[in-house]
Amino acid sequence: MNNLVTVLSHCAMARKTITDIPQLVHDAAEDTNLGNMFMRMFYIASALDQNELALDMQAKALEHSCIYRVNSPENPKIRLLALMGAGNMTDNTPLDFLIEHSDIQLDLLYISPEKDLPNAIPNHDVAFVALGESDKNNPTLKKIADLLLLLPRPYINHPEDIMNCARHKIAPILQNVPGLLMPQTHCIRRNQLDEFTFPITVRPIDTHGGKGLEKINNADELSFYLENYVENDEFYVSEFVEYISRDKCYRKLRIALIDRKPFICHLAISENWMVHYNSSGMELNEHKRAEEQAVMENFDDDFAARHHEALFAIADKLNLDYVVIDCAETQDG
Repeated sequence: MNNLVTVLSHCAMARKTITDIPQLVHDAAEDTNLGNMFMRMFYIASALDQNELALDMQAKALEHSCIYRVNSPENPKIRLLALMGAGNMTDNTPLDFLIEHSDIQLDLLYISPEKDLPNAIPNHDVAFVALGESDKNNPTLKKIADLLLLLPRPYINHPEDIMNCARHKIAPILQNVPGLLMPQTHCIRRNQLDEFTFPITVRPIDTHGGKGLEKINNADELSFYLENYVENDEFYVSEFVEYISRDKCYRKLRIALIDRKPFICHLAISENWMVHYNSSGMELNEHKRAEEQAVMENFDDDFAARHHEALFAIADKLNLDYVVIDCAETQDG
């Protein structure tokens, strides 16, 4: 497996500009390895937010090979094997961002419930179950669980614990934790949606990144919402918890819990209750960026210390070596 050719991945593509795309497409087309060619096109299309085309290219790549290398240092100190499933960054942890400019070799092994495992699995020091929970991914996670029994090396994150991160499963797991407010979340069919007290948040199951997520304040808004999602029959429903700050902005922290220790990834500040870093205007607002910098610099002694018990309880109950959470602080702390 040492003859794998490195493919530019999400992280490498993020460093490119739109003017680089024609040359990248040309170089991909010149690749005589069809699997690499299609996988390179997957990353290019992903960078252009052409998700349907990207997944089509990935599917073609996986017809030729299920193993790809995205980081290849000359003298790797660690050989990391990511156990993946078909999909994009909402399906798989983008480990290439974590090991950029490091001496860690990263190989991707794509697992499919319908296909046999390859005859040879890349040599590695540790495996990382990168596939996230969803109804679509769970059959693959079950197959990965069987594969882990055969691997001779340690691994990070067991698939059974990952599957417990389903929105309706994780809510009861994290109930009654001191200092933590976890809204009850239910997986229900559309004809049951009128059984809740408003306001609520609703999203179709197996969606991420805020797709289809809306705050519903009354029955009329609910009817309008369902008219726009006629193809969906199952939804996640949660009570809406108000977390607006005193300055009328919403603040969301993304935190990685690694071996039960919290590390801040970012702080996003928005005037909208549904906070996304990319749409919050952080890069355009000097005051927002200054606050984020201060929060990140003082995270260990401030937010992480203030909420130590709650953060540790989350890590302990989820039982994952590596997990990323989004959280906020209510006005009462």
